[in-house]
Amino acid sequence: MDLASPSHPLFFEGLLADITDVRFRTSVRRKTETAALAREAGFEFELVGRDFDNVALRTIGVPLRTVQLGFQAPSADVSLSARNAMCVLASRARGMPSIHFSDNDITAYAETPLVERLFCRFRSYATRHVVPSAFRTSELTRWGVDPDRIHTYDGYKEDIYVANFEPDESFTEALPFDRYVVVRPEALGAAYVDESETLVPALLRALRDAGTNVVYLPRRPADRPHAEPFDDDRVYVPDGALNGLQLAWHSDGMLTGSGTMAREAACMGKPAVSFFPGPLLSVDRQMVADGMVFHSRDPDEIVDHLAPAGGVETEPDLDRSIRVRREVSRLVRALIDDPIDPDLDRTDGVLDERPPRADGR
Repeated sequence: MDLASPSHPLFFEGLLADITDVRFRTSVRRKTETAALAREAGFEFELVGRDFDNVALRTIGVPLRTVQLGFQAPSADVSLSARNAMCVLASRARGMPSIHFSDNDITAYAETPLVERLFCRFRSYATRHVVPSAFRTSELTRWGVDPDRIHTYDGYKEDIYVANFEPDESFTEALPFDRYVVVRPEALGAAYVDESETLVPALLRALRDAGTNVVYLPRRPADRPHAEPFDDDRVYVPDGALNGLQLAWHSDGMLTGSGTMAREAACMGKPAVSFFPGPLLSVDRQMVADGMVFHSRDPDEIVDHLAPAGGVETEPDLDRSIRVRREVSRLVRALIDDPIDPDLDRTDGVLDERPPRADGR
């Protein structure tokens, strides 16, 4: 199991909660909070490779880490990874079957640089692909994935670990205020984001003017200066990693320029806002259509949307998330047993419980 990004430790911790008879060995990439979150989740792991803030270095770093994984990753019968071309390629080089998770089909809607297209091609080499039912599976088949190797589940990847969530009532004692919203910037520096168009300064200003406390979570050191003009009692930038689920649960709203933290909050039933700057993923569009997530690039509109949530206490309802986690864990357990059987989709009832969707997915 290879953890390459900050969302991976929680995801795989949730997935493994229902898979207790398999021995897992873990590798972790040095990327922002990934290693710290892996330790918090209880994983024992080997650090293999690192990420870089510089785009050019990141482009070099990915193939370098792929080679490192090929030589240094623990031996295994099958690999598990999420949106991770490095692990898929290293597994293929070692003749190891791979199970790959994704909920990101953004290249189905937007032109992407050559490097991103190569990543999509490399990820398609996985032996099995596990995706939410809202995912556009054409985004896999267009890169040559056999439809028989694509497995879907009803729900979202965030459900898989939100199902394990237990609120810590003492959590806000580590924060300078009890009432707040969380702001996480766009993935500035990513190929699909124009850094000059970030909404963060305008959004922080609108929230401050509305008298709202903010916990601001930079993705990288270069994101921190966006909060400097608001160096007052209302905008707090933590010195280290904080538990994102606890932050979401105790907040009056989760605002993110990406998608993961909004989907986490939405799965909890908390107010969730996405200000993602480009076309939305299918999973996000489904959540917006279902009223689980609010999407806008207008700071005033976002503040107005949050206003009714102030003072509202939300009771947890994790039944749906628990059902999703159990479904996905049963699916993955079956794939681990026989990850390369092309008839598995038709012979194992675990994978064939749901009626076909009207759209054929």
